[in-house]
Amino acid sequence: MASATERPAIWFVTGTSRGLGLELVRQLLERGDSVAATTRSAERLLAALGDRADTSRLLPLTVDLRDEAQVKQAVRETVERFGGLDRVVNNAGYGFLAAVEETGDRDVRDMLDVQIIGVWNVLRATLPILREQRGGHVVNVSSILGLTAVPGWALYSAGKFALEGLSEALAAEVADFGIKVTIVEPGYFRTDFLSQDSLALPADTSAHYPAIREMVADHLKLQGSQLGDPVKGAEAIIGQVESGDGPLRQLLGSDAHAYATAKVGALQANLDATASSAPATDFPAAG
Repeated sequence: MASATERPAIWFVTGTSRGLGLELVRQLLERGDSVAATTRSAERLLAALGDRADTSRLLPLTVDLRDEAQVKQAVRETVERFGGLDRVVNNAGYGFLAAVEETGDRDVRDMLDVQIIGVWNVLRATLPILREQRGGHVVNVSSILGLTAVPGWALYSAGKFALEGLSEALAAEVADFGIKVTIVEPGYFRTDFLSQDSLALPADTSAHYPAIREMVADHLKLQGSQLGDPVKGAEAIIGQVESGDGPLRQLLGSDAHAYATAKVGALQANLDATASSAPATDFPAAG
């Protein structure tokens, strides 16, 4: 694989019309890299980038990530346009805030179609290219709620937990091919993730979960005052990919780090509490 010092790096990024994905595209174009950017609306992506972005190295692609044929075609167009592929960023996703009991079958299927099926479609289309050239980098954008879970975010966490499991296994599978995998775990970033246009809510709610309704109201009020800076977040992701180094998990935000630290502490307490009882289900050791 040619390095970015030999030619501009070629990126395939999903979920690019808003949030971290949009900021990634902006910064990558400013660097002079080539970007294939998938979105549900190429027009919205171009409008969001505005006139200040040099789009000569941009390939906007309207793609339904749930459709394997569309994803494969998008990857083919990327290679035909830019002559290769170096980095893959699975960023597409959305929030859903509801109690488990309020979450419908369609809600579950729609979330997993994007968070898991869409990612799998992208990986099946891109990994053969990276494997053949013996190098590349896959970035799967998860969330701190892919490492820990809180009330109201069960469906979102279910998708992100699944993405983290997929990513851990993937990292071990492709390491011998020179392919690096990074799981990005952002905290709350000042994007429109929590806006009424982006955050999905259940069709029917229950009076039995007043705390969830209060949480929804609080999150909608939080929009615009989140701790994380998307410009710095995109810079951090690009920086880790460019370095070719770093841990499997890249936490973004002090809030994310605090959530992760609490989860590790709770897990350690759980392990300590079951240290003596866990072996009780083993077969007796051979004499």
